[in-house]
Amino acid sequence: MENSRDNSAARHGDGAEEPVGISRRRALHVAGGVLAGAALAAQAFPAFAAGSQDADAIVVGHGLAGLVATAELAAAGRKVLLLDQEPEANLGGQAFWSFGGLFFVDSHEQRLMGIKDSHDLAWQDWLGTAGFDRGITDPSGQDHWAYKWAESYVDFAAGEKRSWLSGLGVQWFPIVGWAERGGGLADGHGNSVPRFHVTWGTGPAIVEPFEKKVRTAVADGKVTFKFRHRVDGIVTTGGVVTGVRGAVLEPSDAARGKPSSRTVVGDFELRAPVVVVTSGGIGANHDLVRQNWPSRLGTPPKFMVTGVPAYVDGRMLAITEKAGGRIVNPDRMWHYTEGLRNYDPIWPGHGIRILPGPSSMWFDAKGRRFGSPDIPGYDTLHTLKSITDTGHDYSWFVTTQKILAKEFALSGSEQNPDLTNKDIWKLLSRIWQSPEPIEKFKKNGADFVVATTLPDLVAGMNKLTGDNLIDLADLKRQIEARDREINNPYTKDVQVMGIRNALAYAGDSISRTSSAHRILDSSAGPLIAVRLNILTRKTLGGLQTDLSGRVLNASGSPIPGLYAAGEVAGFGGGGVHGYRSLEGTFLGGCLFSGRQAGRAAAAATAT
Repeated sequence: MENSRDNSAARHGDGAEEPVGISRRRALHVAGGVLAGAALAAQAFPAFAAGSQDADAIVVGHGLAGLVATAELAAAGRKVLLLDQEPEANLGGQAFWSFGGLFFVDSHEQRLMGIKDSHDLAWQDWLGTAGFDRGITDPSGQDHWAYKWAESYVDFAAGEKRSWLSGLGVQWFPIVGWAERGGGLADGHGNSVPRFHVTWGTGPAIVEPFEKKVRTAVADGKVTFKFRHRVDGIVTTGGVVTGVRGAVLEPSDAARGKPSSRTVVGDFELRAPVVVVTSGGIGANHDLVRQNWPSRLGTPPKFMVTGVPAYVDGRMLAITEKAGGRIVNPDRMWHYTEGLRNYDPIWPGHGIRILPGPSSMWFDAKGRRFGSPDIPGYDTLHTLKSITDTGHDYSWFVTTQKILAKEFALSGSEQNPDLTNKDIWKLLSRIWQSPEPIEKFKKNGADFVVATTLPDLVAGMNKLTGDNLIDLADLKRQIEARDREINNPYTKDVQVMGIRNALAYAGDSISRTSSAHRILDSSAGPLIAVRLNILTRKTLGGLQTDLSGRVLNASGSPIPGLYAAGEVAGFGGGGVHGYRSLEGTFLGGCLFSGRQAGRAAAAATAT
């Protein structure tokens, strides 16, 4: 395994020198995979008569990865059919609803904030977080291609990723966020430095340039949209993929994110020498989530809120597996622990995640404070296991209005109108007031309790759950113990250490961390308790692919004509993240794997 990189000049794409350790060797390695895929595919594809095929390529799924792959194919002159079971309103898929966070390494924004990052540090963090342990060096291992994809992705994030997107007009909020701060060891889980770059315009701004490219290709006759076309099977001829078949669903005027009809009005079969599957994960299918839930995360919660629209149903995983594709690491998944029930839901069970700063106190359902690393913003999956171990499917933040105003952010483009709409004045208003979406959730959300005294807060918590599990005296004892640790600039309380560490970073001090204060300080009130639900979100495993995005079969051989990208492929290789994510890497994984698959498929269909 190659864990070392000479990356002393890792400032590619920001007007500085190209990184020595990344560029030629790694670029040639990735390009070689694309070219090798093209050569093998050229030998394997049957000779279609010009009139017998409907397009050069079929892309299944019009989310971000699908748009990127389609744009690459069209740019190479290929004719593409872009299919999705949803209406046009959902073009861009789940990415549209995202906060727009992207993982960059040694970026212009990081250097502006005084953050010293490097490829080597990022790779150390990725390995410590991913925990690859399933046959990295074995070509048949579940982590073999995932590891290779991880190498390539970190190279991409430290190299051309930012300049490529910047060239498409994408911009970022200058303050870099610090997500997933980790479990406490330098070589363990977590980001050693802030790397979460929020896109100016959030998720829609990431979708926009690729949607524009695809719509231009539609106008030029290179791409045809096939909305309301649900793929039910991948067609193969002699072991080679030759197209797809499925059902035409009735037209739908459902708004973006709203469930659409599944009434069938016809069927179809379309032929092409290449099929690219970019259909997303399983987050809205709670049955599949529970079916794949690993014992290491405890017992699956009986109640969960849903962080993705209903169409994120995982259907294409089984359909592609039936066509010979190998699914690996299905037990690896990423669900959040800070979910709120949306008081104004768009899709069924719609949940919103709190992106917390480091100061709220975190308690289990019985009011027992969690220890390290179960601190807000530190180790998502460790905290998930700690919650399920309690036998309850929820936990509590106990916090103050001062903390809520400074530290609470909500996931999703629709919950951040200032960033999404690029409204500078509304964004600046966060300096002197809590954002309006936060205050609306505090007022209308079913999971919030607000009180001026701790006895009233506890009474409200017990009333909300109806189980009277919180003991006032015990909760008071724990909060007062923590409050005593605030009196000095040093402490033995790990969470208070974390607060002071965050305040040492200018980005957190300006926008994401409240000054250290006592929870029971009345001047910081009122007191607020937030019931936190488990929120389903990402599939970390999926279809195993090589570096060209070609789907592999059970023996490790590429299936001729079949590619996959995005979440359905574990964001590359069937699990580029391993067991856990560093955050900001899901959208980036769709971008990178969609680009790889699109370019490889274009090369494979060259005439």
